[in-house]
Amino acid sequence: MQHDNPISLWDASAEEPDVQNVMAGDVETDVAIVGGGFTGLSTALFCAERGLGAHVLEARQIGFGGSGRNVGLVNAGVWHPPAAVQQKLGETFGPRFIKRFGEGPAQVFSLIEKHQIRCEVTKTGTIHAAHSPSGLRDLEVRHAGWQALGEPVDLISREEMVEKTGTRVFFGGLLDHRAGTINPMGYCRGLARAALGAGATISTSVKVTGLRRDGETWLVETTGGTVRAKHVVLGTNAYTDELWPDLKRVFTMIHYFQLATKPLQVDMSHILPGRQGIWDTGQIMFSLRRDAFDRLVIGSMGTVVGAVGRGLSHRWAKKQLARIYPELGPVEFEEAWHGRIAMTPDHLPRIYRLAPNLYTPIGYNGRGITTGTIFGECMADLISGMDPSELPLPITEVRTVPTAPLMSRIYQTAFTANQVLKSL
Repeated sequence: MQHDNPISLWDASAEEPDVQNVMAGDVETDVAIVGGGFTGLSTALFCAERGLGAHVLEARQIGFGGSGRNVGLVNAGVWHPPAAVQQKLGETFGPRFIKRFGEGPAQVFSLIEKHQIRCEVTKTGTIHAAHSPSGLRDLEVRHAGWQALGEPVDLISREEMVEKTGTRVFFGGLLDHRAGTINPMGYCRGLARAALGAGATISTSVKVTGLRRDGETWLVETTGGTVRAKHVVLGTNAYTDELWPDLKRVFTMIHYFQLATKPLQVDMSHILPGRQGIWDTGQIMFSLRRDAFDRLVIGSMGTVVGAVGRGLSHRWAKKQLARIYPELGPVEFEEAWHGRIAMTPDHLPRIYRLAPNLYTPIGYNGRGITTGTIFGECMADLISGMDPSELPLPITEVRTVPTAPLMSRIYQTAFTANQVLKSL
């Protein structure tokens, strides 16, 4: 189903049908899951496969938050190179985290194959592109770290980047063969279909308004009735609200915007011929990919300023495509949108135990596809009785970031200024 006002290109173009279910009054279940994105749906799927009753509660539509607005890069690992992760997480959790998150794309692709999810999947890798000589030096360090672990990650020269991307603007790149691209909304809806097939329940357009402990169970109060559950998982990440005190203050919220061209009716054989998605080493990150219908999707940090066919972000996107691919000439844009990213101070995600049998994985730092999928399985394992010490990272106490609201505003100002500067 397509919505009258799609939240993104992916919402408008996904082949997988939307899932819409009305909550039918008060219910009981083993696990109540707040949020119908990658995390919530993955949690529901893995819980249902383990024989647990799972009920997803989504305030809007499936994938309404960051999942349906994602760039669609199925990347391995996190922002940090392996050595930095090892240093931050220590000898026990460091290697386990690096291995699990390195295998993240393979898990996503396995789910896509198992459940035949229609999401325009490619498995040709992604490219971290050097925007400058210093960016290339950073990529050389990252390459050495992955090579030491025997991972299939190649450092590619400036000339090889021309072959891979069709442009000379980059100084080199890092091609990660483990990675790939998807239509993220297609993947999200496919997870919903798979979760329903495994026996989970999904309710949409139902907002959770309160959480309270009642003996050994939780009462989840919603606009559609009450859910009594033994366990609760909050899968809201950057779209976390005031449901649990202080939870939205454990990360700095930033925005990421994208514009998609109309399908280009020109020879595009030289532009990302392998359809790898790319993102660069710039402080204000930039991304570019080519979808299955020969649209170019270009994005950066910040919000859409203006509309799809006019305004600052439109000028920025036209200017950037003209710089990268001047041979294209004028292009028209079809969709423009932005979503939220939850950035933690150390750029690593968290798993919090907020109260007995109440958990939230949070702080994905722009790696929602793999992180949400991995943590969905982790939540199911934890609820099924797994020792928390076996998780890919330790359960930690909630620690707020007092400067988060101020930093969000500062970043937003800087990102808008960047759009202005690069539109001149």
